[in-house]
Amino acid sequence: MTDRFDCAYCRDNLHGKKYVKKDDKHVCTKCFDKLCANTCAECKRPIGADSKELHHKNRYWHEDCFRCAKCYKPLASEQFMARDDGKIMCGKCSSREDGNRCQGCYKVIMPGSKNVEYKNKMWHEECFKCFDCNQPIHTQSFMTKGDNFYCAACHDKKFAKKCFHCKQPITSGGVSYQDHPWHSECFVCNTCRKPLAGARFTSHENNIYCVDCFKTDVAKKCHGCNNPITGFGRGTNVVNYESFSWHEYCFTCKKCSLSLANKRFVMQAENVYCPDCAKKL
Repeated sequence: MTDRFDCAYCRDNLHGKKYVKKDDKHVCTKCFDKLCANTCAECKRPIGADSKELHHKNRYWHEDCFRCAKCYKPLASEQFMARDDGKIMCGKCSSREDGNRCQGCYKVIMPGSKNVEYKNKMWHEECFKCFDCNQPIHTQSFMTKGDNFYCAACHDKKFAKKCFHCKQPITSGGVSYQDHPWHSECFVCNTCRKPLAGARFTSHENNIYCVDCFKTDVAKKCHGCNNPITGFGRGTNVVNYESFSWHEYCFTCKKCSLSLANKRFVMQAENVYCPDCAKKL
């Protein structure tokens, strides 16, 4: 008598019939499709005994259902990527979907293409542009202002301090005088063009002069000693009366040489006298 060879579920005799071995059990194809078949992750239908099954990380597909979720390319014999959201994609679509996106055009930066990376963000090389002139920066130096990028020329034009003399941007260094910025090469004597940065100078009617040129060309002459009144040294204090000017130390009585600074005086024939000497004239 021949031993029975039955389906583990319906008990039908399997001799001479097609069957499937599942978990050490022999199952007829009908019971397998109904009770044991894995569900396809794509179409949600059972993967029958007559279907070719593919699996990856405890998930199962019909061979025809194992396709790229983006372009629908069959992936049974191709490389693929399994995304965290459960989608299966071909390598090309995965790069486009999950690759770094350009901060300029928001399209994927494909591997091997020219790009610019700055502070963990990426741009296509042609998308990394100056905010002002809209030209690609490429390998040029650039400056940032807020979230925007500027080529050096546009940044200087838009944001750099302007020289008080030539009105052009000051890109480095410079001199500050009376709350105004100057290029060092513009901060020169108005007469002899001598550089004045770090030197003694004075100003007159918005122009600056070295001490020598101010004495010679600009300064008033003292009515007493006929020397320039420069405002330097002993000549700091000045006395002005009508159209005349004196060093304070030269403002003395013509007769007795008494200092008349902050005192009463009498002027006769362009000379000053103390009141006592004036009475004796």
